[in-house]
Amino acid sequence: MKPRLMVSALCIASIGMAGCASNVTQPDEYSGFLSDYSRLKEAKSPSGVEVMRWVDPKLDLSRFSAVYIEPTQFYPKPQATTRIPDSTLRGINDYYNQALKRELARSLPLANGPGPGVMVVRAAITAVSSKTQSLKPYEYVPVAFLAAAVSTGTGIRDQETTLGTEAQFLDGANGKVVAEVVRKGTGKPLSNDSQVMKADDVKSVIDGWASDLHQSYLKLR
Repeated sequence: MKPRLMVSALCIASIGMAGCASNVTQPDEYSGFLSDYSRLKEAKSPSGVEVMRWVDPKLDLSRFSAVYIEPTQFYPKPQATTRIPDSTLRGINDYYNQALKRELARSLPLANGPGPGVMVVRAAITAVSSKTQSLKPYEYVPVAFLAAAVSTGTGIRDQETTLGTEAQFLDGANGKVVAEVVRKGTGKPLSNDSQVMKADDVKSVIDGWASDLHQSYLKLR
C-alpha cells in the first residue's frame, strides 16, 4: 500500500473507532452528586438507552404509596456563558422539575415532603454542553473528511447539545438510598458555534429521562 493511502486508512479507522464510542456516562464524567458510584452497573433503560444504574435487590416498591420530588438542581453549579445563558439554565431546570412530576404522578400521588411510605426522588443536572458534532460514517472518506475538517475549523459545522443527569431514590422514612442512575442524552443540534442554546433544544432529552423513570417504576413494581 502506498504511504499516502496507508495514512488515510489509519486516519479513517481511528475516526471510526471514536465515532463508535459508547454513549454511556464514563467515570471521569461523574459529578460527585451521588454518594457511591462503585455499585453502578451498565444497563438499558426501558427506552433502550444505555445508562449506569443500581437498584437495591431488597427494594419493595409496595411499601411506597406516594412520591416526593425534591426540587431539581444543577451540580456542580454551572457558570452561564453567552452561548448557554442563565435563562437557558433556568428553563432546563424548571422543565426537568415539571417533567418528573408529570410522569411520576401517573403512578403515585405527589407528596409534599418525605416520610413513611414516601419515595423521595433527588435529581441533578450534572452537564450542559454544546460542542462540534463528531464526523458521521458517510464522511469517513478522504475527500469528505477534508471538507468536514474545514467546516469544523471555520465554526460552521453543526454543534451537538448534551445534557447529563444523576439521580437517587430514597426511602422517605429513613433516608436510605434504594436506587441510583446516571445517564446523558443529546438534544437538537445547533447550526453553528455562535447559536445560543435554549431549553427547548434539550426538552426531548428530559422527556425521555422522565418517561424512563416512570416506566422503570412500573417494571420494578
